[in-house]
Amino acid sequence: MFDHRMTRRESLHTLLKLSGTAAVAAAGLWPATARSASQQRHFIVEAVAKSGEANVAILTRKTFEAAGGMGQFVSKGDVVVIKPNISWARPLNMAATTNPEVLQAVIELCQEAGAKKVRIADNTIDNAEFCFSVSGATEVAKNTGADLVHPDSSLMREMKLQGDRLDVWPVYLPIIEADKVINLPVAKDHILSSLTLGMKNWFGAIGGRRGSLHREIHPHIVDLAQFFKPTITLIDATRIMTRNGPSGGSISDVVTKNTLILSDEPVAADGKAALLFGKEPQNIGHIRLAGKRGLGTYDFSKLLQKTVSV
Repeated sequence: MFDHRMTRRESLHTLLKLSGTAAVAAAGLWPATARSASQQRHFIVEAVAKSGEANVAILTRKTFEAAGGMGQFVSKGDVVVIKPNISWARPLNMAATTNPEVLQAVIELCQEAGAKKVRIADNTIDNAEFCFSVSGATEVAKNTGADLVHPDSSLMREMKLQGDRLDVWPVYLPIIEADKVINLPVAKDHILSSLTLGMKNWFGAIGGRRGSLHREIHPHIVDLAQFFKPTITLIDATRIMTRNGPSGGSISDVVTKNTLILSDEPVAADGKAALLFGKEPQNIGHIRLAGKRGLGTYDFSKLLQKTVSV
């Protein structure tokens, strides 16, 4: 069961809002020498497997190694929640859901870093049991011993989001009550928001009438991105859906990119992923708005950047 009292993570949100601070520079976001030299600048890593069929587990490990290892983000005894996009009952080759091989590799890295518990949490659109099974999440949980949290109304709590459009809204407790949160979306097309990447993935972290939020989707995405503060974002672009998103039409809509994008800067992560679709970040409504609201930057020159080839 999840403790409904104010947690460490909720306290952090409260402190952030009271102080007006947009983000907390947490120790461990980059190797110590780089942090010292750069005054804890944010970072972005883009890792690409050059071979036709990528070894996804190796690609994932190399991505985190480039950022100093999972131990930079997850500490011994942490309860870690991973938020994939597994909202649709679609298999891997449709690129509608997070690659289960990436999900498993991230869980294993968290466990190696000493996490006390790793949980997989997403408030699915299709039937949860079916989504978990078809997407591969059930098998991943079985393989790793991670908890696969089934969405339930009892795990929702109305909270003040303090957004421009969203005030009080039901929020998925497992994500709020974690010590560390890893946002692990798949990169894909979206009929309304142009793309669904990291910031859009928070639609799966809330309850309520989510469909109503699509009417003004870009400011609602940014309101959620302002509230949810992941430890890191890892965008799965091993396969990307280039049209007919978010649920997908056919395999012909899918392009293999063999790419992962890791950042402690959600706007930068989404901005870099947008380039994979041939889209400029500033031309995506919610990315542009998030930058204007001070949630981050898509000016990559302001970040510590690393590119990894596997």
